[in-house]
Amino acid sequence: MENLSVYHGPIGKKEGERRLALDGRDGCFLVRNSDSVPDVYCLCVLCNGIVFTYRLQQHDGGSWAADTIPGVPKRHFRKIKNLIAAFQQPGQGIAIPLLYPVTVSIQALLFNHFQSKCTQLMLFNAA
Repeated sequence: MENLSVYHGPIGKKEGERRLALDGRDGCFLVRNSDSVPDVYCLCVLCNGIVFTYRLQQHDGGSWAADTIPGVPKRHFRKIKNLIAAFQQPGQGIAIPLLYPVTVSIQALLFNHFQSKCTQLMLFNAA
């Protein structure tokens, strides 16, 4: 999981929502650790200002599956990257296709940009 560019680790629900809101585009997504269930991950995607969260689980045989809306058959994938690629297509049982990966490196750049802007604003107000 650590080799996945959209994996943000154990950042928690609120931080995941904040990172997606910072991007702001419908279809932006990331993967994080579940807050409530050990060894389970969450696929989080932004749609119309709401973050939808789907549990990702690795089964005993090593395959990956995501919990989707009722009535959509569960699909199993050998690799998490294959699951993400499949969910980039419409009609997969999630709110919106995965369109814009929110990577850890993008988050670092956005954080540094906003931190710089805040510093500039504080310096301007102090002058």
